[in-house]
This record gives sequence, structure tokens and C-alpha cells, in this order.
Amino acid sequence: MVEPSNFYSRLATREGFNASVRHINTTLDLLDSCGSRKNLADEVNRLLVAKEIEQDEVQSSIHMLLVEKWKYRVLSRNLASVTAHAELVPVEAARWKAVDLVVAYHHPDLGFVVFNPKNPSSAPLIADFRKSELVVLYAGNPSTPISDSLANEALGLLLAAIEARPAKASAAMLRGPFSFVPPRKPTSAAPARKAPKAAPKQAATTGAATASAKPDYLVPHPQTIASSGPSKMSARVSVSVTNELFHNGNVEAWKRIIRAYNAKYPTLQVIVYYDGERIADINTLFKWGKVKHGSCIQFAVAGDNIQDLAKLSRYFRQGASPQFEAFLRGSPDTVLNLF
Repeated sequence: MVEPSNFYSRLATREGFNASVRHINTTLDLLDSCGSRKNLADEVNRLLVAKEIEQDEVQSSIHMLLVEKWKYRVLSRNLASVTAHAELVPVEAARWKAVDLVVAYHHPDLGFVVFNPKNPSSAPLIADFRKSELVVLYAGNPSTPISDSLANEALGLLLAAIEARPAKASAAMLRGPFSFVPPRKPTSAAPARKAPKAAPKQAATTGAATASAKPDYLVPHPQTIASSGPSKMSARVSVSVTNELFHNGNVEAWKRIIRAYNAKYPTLQVIVYYDGERIADINTLFKWGKVKHGSCIQFAVAGDNIQDLAKLSRYFRQGASPQFEAFLRGSPDTVLNLF
């Protein structure tokens, strides 16, 4: 029997009733908690951290409240371009106090994510948007319906900011109750939604080499990260190749660095990119000698409470240099104590 993979599939199982009741209760809690000072996306992400909502419930809750209940206006668009200054989008969006805004995005690495574009912490996600990919924008008021013209203006302004197009807000857009308020910190997980027990530290250190037949350098499925809390991802960090060629020795160094990072932070995910493409198997980076001196490889870290990004970048730079051999000591399955 195939195990159900999402919330709606679970409704058809013997756990379906309990799952549906929890989902309804969570949605009602969101209904009660949101208003001019609490954005739905911020509240959803807080509940994800607290383990009070499951990742596969988010999309249905967002649609149920924003569209069906509060009648928000919706704009779905494949991006024509993406701003190079993502940090400016929350600054601009925070000026539009007449409306509440939410952005939904099917992130290629993190899965379905929602965020408040007025929240400065949304900048790394916006920076990772890609041209021609779909975003869904919502604008409205959870208490009192707003005019279509005002909602449409807000949607147009937000899309223009993301695509780096000039647009000017009307005076009416700058007045209202929807100033950005930093969301309250997540509480501990509720008893009914306890997270799985963490693996013993020793197992986390050695498991990378023995727990699975899957190579340790392959990126795990993004749902593994998304299910443990709100989808967060660092900005992409560029690493220049200073060796004459990014050959198999450099690749092995990077694999060991990633293995060491995963051993220290098993809930965080290292994602590697080259030439704008996500690399699932970094062995391909040295095939045919395509990554040469001066090339740029990028990486990002996904998960909650991202740690040691600067140290990881420093190790990757050394691993892409002629000093890569420092990471090759010990047997091939050695887990280095780097973090």
C-alpha cells in the first residue's frame, strides 16, 4: 500500500478524520488571530515553527481564508524579470499601508512558500525568484472589503517592485492600518504536534556515510526541510574557482565539507548551483572539465535557524582552490570535524 503523501490524501485514510479536525481548528485559529496588525503569512510561518500546522496544510488554509473568506484580490503571473535589489521590496511594500499583502511561490528547492512582502526577512526569498516562474500575489483587508481599484493598484505595485519596474503609489495607498509589525516569536510545539525526536548526536555524526545508499552529497528532497518549519533559504553565496580546474579532488573536498555540515546540522540543507542551475550531483561539475579557473559556483542553505554560513563559504573557497587536499585526510567515509 502506498503511503499518502499530502494532506488531502490523508483524508481518505483512517487518520483522515483527526487530520481534518486539526486542519479546521488551525484555520479557525488563524481566522481569529489575523487582522491589521497580524499578517496571515507571518502567522502561518510562526505556527510552522511551533509545529502547530503541517506544511501540506498551508496552501489550503491560505486559499480558504484569503480567497474564500476575506475575498482578497489575486494576481497570478509568470515573472517577466526579477529585481537585483530584493531588499528594497519590503521597504517599498511597507509604505503601502492601505492594504494587507501576501505572496505565494512554488519555490523550486523549498516547495510551496508563503510570506509577507512587508517583512524584511522575505528579501532572501525574493532574491531567489527566477524569471518566468509563477508567483501569486494577494491584496485585501481581513476585516473590511476594500475597493477593487485599491487592491488592483497594490497588486500592480508589488509586481512592479519584484520585477524592478517603475511605479508610483497613489496617496490613498500610503494611508491605512496595515503598517508592518514584526511577528511575535514562535512558541514551543504543542503536545498534539510534537516533532519527531532528534537522532542521537553520535548517529548524526556518522550516519551520513552509512544510513542510506543515497550518496551524501546529493541534495535531499525539499519537503524534508519544509515539513520541519517555515521555508527559509539563505541568499545564494558565490564561490570563485581558484584552482586551474575544478577537478575530482575539488569535488571530493566539497562532498566532505557538505557531509561535515550535515553531520553538525542535520535539519539544514546545502544546495549547490552552477550557471543558474541546481546541481543534484556535484560529480557533474568536473565532467569534461567545464568548471575552470575563474568560474563561479553558488550555494545556499535551506531550513530553519541557518548556522555557520560564513564558515561554510570559507571552506568551500578553500575546497575550490589548490589547497583542497586539506579536506581529503582520512578514509573516504571520514566525517570531518569542521563545524
